[in-house]
Amino acid sequence: MGKIIAVTNQKGGVGKTTTSINLSACLAEAGKKVLLVDMDPQGNASSGLGVRPDKKSVYEVILSKNTAESATFNTVQQGLRLMPADIRLSGAEIELASLERREYRLRAALESIKQQYDFIIVDCPPSLNLLTINALTAAQSVIVPIQCEYFALEGLTALVNTITRIKHSFNPGLDLEGILLTMYDGRTNLCLQVANEVKKHFRGKVFSTSVPRNVRLGEAPSHGLPINLYDRRSTGAEAYASLAGELIKKNR
Repeated sequence: MGKIIAVTNQKGGVGKTTTSINLSACLAEAGKKVLLVDMDPQGNASSGLGVRPDKKSVYEVILSKNTAESATFNTVQQGLRLMPADIRLSGAEIELASLERREYRLRAALESIKQQYDFIIVDCPPSLNLLTINALTAAQSVIVPIQCEYFALEGLTALVNTITRIKHSFNPGLDLEGILLTMYDGRTNLCLQVANEVKKHFRGKVFSTSVPRNVRLGEAPSHGLPINLYDRRSTGAEAYASLAGELIKKNR
């Protein structure tokens, strides 16, 4: 039965969607059956895999207009399916507000299909809203990508508090899968200091893999490809393959 993992950070620009796309693709390449759920109205995880939703997307699924099964599509990566999103999802919060158990809509929708997958990765929007709460309520664990900069530490503390609140209010089983250091540059003192601080405060919860700054990672989405298909010899591809291996080993 699929383990549901939310990839989230309330701060934008930290590599959240990049991680969602490329971790999912590398898990699938390693032989796992994977579903990527795009819960961000910007739809970057969808366009980054070359998928443009028409009438069936996560928007219709969480409003019970379509089943989860009917709104999942094949991608360029064998073994990876996508439940896409687009700007219509931005209106879902208003529509969800009047519904019963509005925080549990995604959880209920995924219940019927999660046994088909080894991993279900949920890409969250960069804010704490009802869509993010739905993702965290559906998930069993959370991956938090953080950029190695000073303000990341403040944001990380706030996010851990948020996860704790969701755990107490909606999802007692929610756990921190791990913290992922992104845009890592070991040549700078600040990057090393931030990494050391994070590892000290979250002992045992920081992935051994860190994702370096890599131009090819930024180029891949414009071609609708994950990094392992765009340039598998790049440092970005190597990092996400390593992260996928680490996640598989941890959840063996």
